[in-house]
Order: sequence, then structure tokens, then C-alpha cells
Amino acid sequence: MCGIAGWYRRSGRPVEHGAVAAQCEAILHRGPDEGGLLLDGDFGFGMRRLSIIDIAGGQQPVVSEDGSCAVTFNGEIYNHLELRRELEAAGHRFRSASDTETILLAWMQWGDEAWAKLEGMFAIALWDRSRRQLTLVRDPLGIKPLYITEQMGGLAYASEIKALLPLPRHGFSINPDAVHDYFRFGHVRPPRSIYREVRSLAPGHVLTIGPEGEARSRAYWALRFQEGPRQSEADWIAQFREIWLATVRRHMQADVPVGTFLSGGVDSSAVTAAMARVGGQPVKAYTIGFQEARFDETAHARDVARHLGCEHVVRVVDLQAAQDLLPRIQHCYDEPFADPAAVPSWYLAEMAARDVKVVLAGDGGDEIFAGYRRHASEARLLRQASWLPALRPLSRALQALPDLPSRQITRLRRSLARHCEIAKLPDGYCRFFARTEITSTALREAIYQPSYRAGQASRGSFSDLRDEFFASGTGDPQDDLEQFLLADTLLQLPGQMLTKVDRASMAHSLEVRVPFLSHKLVDWAATMPLSMKLRHNTGKYVVRKAVEPWLPAGLLDRPKQGFKMPLAQWFRGDFGRYAQAVWHDSGAKQAGYLDPAAVDRLFHQHASGLHDHGRVLYSIAVFALWWQGHSTRQRQAA
Repeated sequence: MCGIAGWYRRSGRPVEHGAVAAQCEAILHRGPDEGGLLLDGDFGFGMRRLSIIDIAGGQQPVVSEDGSCAVTFNGEIYNHLELRRELEAAGHRFRSASDTETILLAWMQWGDEAWAKLEGMFAIALWDRSRRQLTLVRDPLGIKPLYITEQMGGLAYASEIKALLPLPRHGFSINPDAVHDYFRFGHVRPPRSIYREVRSLAPGHVLTIGPEGEARSRAYWALRFQEGPRQSEADWIAQFREIWLATVRRHMQADVPVGTFLSGGVDSSAVTAAMARVGGQPVKAYTIGFQEARFDETAHARDVARHLGCEHVVRVVDLQAAQDLLPRIQHCYDEPFADPAAVPSWYLAEMAARDVKVVLAGDGGDEIFAGYRRHASEARLLRQASWLPALRPLSRALQALPDLPSRQITRLRRSLARHCEIAKLPDGYCRFFARTEITSTALREAIYQPSYRAGQASRGSFSDLRDEFFASGTGDPQDDLEQFLLADTLLQLPGQMLTKVDRASMAHSLEVRVPFLSHKLVDWAATMPLSMKLRHNTGKYVVRKAVEPWLPAGLLDRPKQGFKMPLAQWFRGDFGRYAQAVWHDSGAKQAGYLDPAAVDRLFHQHASGLHDHGRVLYSIAVFALWWQGHSTRQRQAA
């Protein structure tokens, strides 16, 4: 695990050592153990290493024996031992035990066909000196990040945006569409970034650029839903159990101790239980708790840990300290990122990093096996299709009602109206966008500056978003729920969930591995009947049934909880006053995106108790903190 960065300046213009060194210094936290650089005329790249596999001999960049090619990479290849045996049989000689060398020799043997053979999480930079060609590759599900900027005829890349900003003579301007993404969904939708000049390489894609011409990108892997073998429920469950244990075993490869994140929910319990079965010693499990009982899952996690014989470490988060912590958390994301779960994720990574370098986590299980409430809502809606037209008059009547003194009644009215509106949308893609919004159209129209609102008016419809991100193709699923799952996996997962996990963990030099997102497991799950994923409003059915015998009785029967934050209560106390002060002092109110008077009304309405604006106020506070840092960098660069 590490961070990578580089600059292909092209046209014979030399890349200075200091430029690439500054890139790597910006991501020191991703790899504090050691670093490496390689300069070759108008190209240079480097890395920071968190040593986990082949600690003594795994230094990067790795250069081929004849000196013609070199590679750096961020991530882990879990099947590299199997690939090594195959490559050795083909005549290749290894000089180390590292998976980085496996990547280099796999590419030299198979070319771009190598990428789909890799099981793991990775962002790879491969330099072919003889052809003066740079190849960049990102893992199939986008577990590891890779950002790109093309300026002045060259191309630079990095694991985090902050490692692009030090490059000389590069400019970075805010993308208004990305700001709209942020206030609509709580994060910037990839491949966009907050800057016009920066984009992310799409998951499952390889990009090549030579000394002349444009950079070329193509997919080497794509998620395809297709009908699998006709077999019994018992066979699907047994097959999952077998694949799951093998996947977790591969993910536990390391030359350092490996722990686990344990919330007590289905996914983290499935990971921890599998580790306990395939590992040779007690698992060290880490759990975050909350002082507020309705947000706290530590009792469930403790039951699992005790049942499995884990060494269990628990930390209770003091959310009142968050106003001191939030600026540090926001800084690690480089762009505004308004998932409140970033706060407990930060605490969890900080706690685990005191003991271990690697943990396994259950992220991805909900997206792959239909575990979110929104998936159950989508399935219910599809079952209700015959009488949905009758809801339309109800929707209009609910929208016409004024706000009532009772906050609970107002929330219920808005929820019913939203359900009616979502029911009218034409397909699963559109309903995905509707259900993942954090703000309504009416709210955005109320808080946007008029000029900014007018500039975003053409991007309002869910159908436009569907056409932007899911242009029709022969591989598109026809089932609305599968469309929904595809959107969750290709957009929400890398844009929100995996971004949150990567930045929070790497800020503490901790590697998080996610076995649910082995692309081989994902490919297999895409052949599974939907009834094995979602059964009578219960998601992850096959996972539950497979791991049920390994866990305490009744543990899997409770409703899904996840990392929830008491935002409503939070913003009615000192944190609300702190957030409003940040909004006023950061300069964000003069940025031209939000109307200052409208934002102040939101703070007042929330403090009065009539409305719950906690979610959008959190996004405003985070945006203000990001704007403050952005403005400071702009002044320093001037």
C-alpha cells in the first residue's frame, strides 16, 4: 500500500526532481515507511510506501531486469502468488517477493490482458522507456483512487488531488458543476472533481499516453448482470460460503498483523467470522461506539467478538470534540465531502492504526447484495406498479399543504410526497439519483444564488443524469432493481463509500481491504437471482444465510443501522453555532454559490426546532471549511 504520483511533461521538456518530490511529499501519510523516485527526461514518477508485503525487498519503483520498463503502484494483489507461479513457468525470473514485481512481469508477459487477471485493489503507473509510453490502470471497482490532470501538453497523476497542486505552472479552477454535485449528493460525482482541470480515471479502465497524440482510455472490465446456473437456494448459499472463505483468506495475506473493523452488522460480522475460521490466531477487532444509545452498536459488536474469540478494542466517540477535528477531516479529502460518517471513520482508523497496518472491512456488501433500505424501497415500488397512478393526486395534494407546527408531521408529509414523486420516474437509474440526493430541488433553489441557480438549471432532470452517466449500451440490465444496483456500484460506491474509507484510513497510514469487492466475487454475484439478494424486504439474504451458523443466534435479525450521526441534535447545540461562524468567517458566503440570507434562515429554522436541516447544514459547514483551505492556497500561489 502506498501513494503514487508522476508527471509526463512530454516534448522533451525535462521534469525536475523537485516537482515529483513535492508531489510525493504531499502524500507522505499514505506511505511513511520509505519513498522512491525515477526520472527519465520528460517523465518522472515516484511513490511513498507503507510496507506490508516483502518489507525488506519491496521497494519501488521496480525496474525490469533489462531496464526498459518501471512500475509503481498503490494497493495489494491478492492472487500474486498464483500469478508468480504462472510467470515463472513462462520463463520469468523474480528478484523479490513483492506483488509490485508480479505486476511488472505480468504486463511484460500479457500486455493489457494482465489487468483483468489481477485480483486486488490497485492504481498502477507503468513507464515503458523504449516507447516513451505511460500506462495508468485502476482496479475494477475503484477501491484505490487515481486522479489525472492534462495541462500544457502533458499529463500528471496522483493518488490524491493534493499531490497535483504543487506542480509548477499548473492551474486549478473550481468546477461549478462539481459544486452542484456536492450540494445535491454530498460529494462530487466521478469522474468529475472539484477542479475543472482534474478528473479521476474510471474504475476498471486503463489509460495510455505516448510522446505524441491524445491520451487513450478504455475499459478492461465491466460489471454485467446475467443469468447464472439454475440451482437451489442451498447450492447458492454453499457456493457463496466457499467463495467467501477463499476470498477472505487471500485478503489476509500480509507480512504484518491484520485486524478487522467490526460494527456488529451483517457485513463486518461476515468478514470477522470468516477471518476467525481461516486465520490461525485470534482476530483483533476494532469498534466505534457513540454516547447516544440509539446510535450505538457496541453491544452487538461485543457479542460477535466474544462469540468468535476476538481481541476486541472499543472506543466511544465524543462528538462534541468534532468541531476541533472537522477541519483536519475535511483536509484529507481535498474536495468538499459531506458524508457525516467520515467523522466516526476517522476515529476508527486512528484507533486501529495504533496497533496494526492492515484491517479488513465489510464495505461493498450492501451495493453488491442489495443491502440498503433504498433497495428494499425500490423492490416495493416495483411490486406496487399497478396502482402507482393513483398516488399522483395524493402527491399534488401533499405538496400543496403548508408547513405545519409539528416537525414530525412536516417530515412525514414531505416523505410521502417524495415517495410519490419517485414512483413516477421511468427507470431504476432515475430512481437511484432521486434516492441518493441529500437536498431537494426546492431547497437548492432556495439557497442557491440566482445567477448560479440559472447556470445549473439545464442539469436538473434525473433523465439527464441517467443519460450522462449511463449511456445506453448492449450490456445494460433491463430489470429496474439491477439498474439501481449497477448505479450504486459504479457511482455511489467509488464516489462516496470508498473515497471515505480510503482518505480516513490513509490519513493514519492504515490499509483497509474490502473482500466484498473482489471483482471475481462481484462477477459471480452478478449471475445470482435477485431473490437470493433481496428477500421479503431483507437484503443480503445469501450472505445472512451463509454466515448465520458462525454467529450468535438472532444477531442478523435486527434492522440495519450503520454509522449514523445525531446531526439534528448536534446542530442545535454548540456545533451549530460553530458551523455558522465558519460559514461567515471562511469567505464561502461571498463565493457566489449560496445565498447568505437563505443559509442563515436554515440555521435559524433548525435552531428553532421546526425543521431538521442537519444534513444540509453539515454540507454547508464542510464546504465552508474546504473553501477556507482553497482560498488560502490561492493566496499563497499568487
